[in-house]
Amino acid sequence: MTVRVQIADDHQLLAAGLAMLIGEIEGYEVVASARNGIEALEQAGRLKPDLVIMDIQMPGLSGLDCLARIREELPDTRVLMLSMHANSEHVARALSLGAHGYLLKDAAPAELELAVRTVANGNVWLSAAVSSATQGRAGQPPAEGVETLLTPRQQEVLKRLAEGASVKEIAFELDLSAKTVETYRAQIMERLKLHDLPSLVRYAIRTGLISL
Repeated sequence: MTVRVQIADDHQLLAAGLAMLIGEIEGYEVVASARNGIEALEQAGRLKPDLVIMDIQMPGLSGLDCLARIREELPDTRVLMLSMHANSEHVARALSLGAHGYLLKDAAPAELELAVRTVANGNVWLSAAVSSATQGRAGQPPAEGVETLLTPRQQEVLKRLAEGASVKEIAFELDLSAKTVETYRAQIMERLKLHDLPSLVRYAIRTGLISL
């Protein structure tokens, strides 16, 4: 099935370039392009796109405000935030509001395609500089190594979760029941004091369990 994409960016040349690049990706179609936050929210509510690529700063309604509304009203729509800056405050705020990825505007076209495919397929994408910017913030898990905090089996489950595998896929790969994998996931979140997938991904990157 075709992945329906909405672009939201007040810079018309950038939006047009994004639309052109995404249109060249097999299986992806741009269905709308908004120039401000209010228009982006209206389009998303009406068209219900599969993926929204949204500038973090827009007139009328900021990208972060739009993100919060979209995640609340359209839980099946995935959102890839777009920004010129790897500002740790913006990154942390976007991820806490439910963004599925954060891509810098100076990314190469190849990275754009990889980020779009990654997010559309249910995984999380963070540009390398963005991942670095999130390190050392308040609210991060303790400084101990992953080997100290998690058992080998929990590390396996965390690694596959951070790579985007579903509970069923992990259960099949590790010869476990889905309920057991869900228990491991709950234990991991409790031990790391992290409560959402983007936080687990950042932790896995920071500790070297996975790499971008």
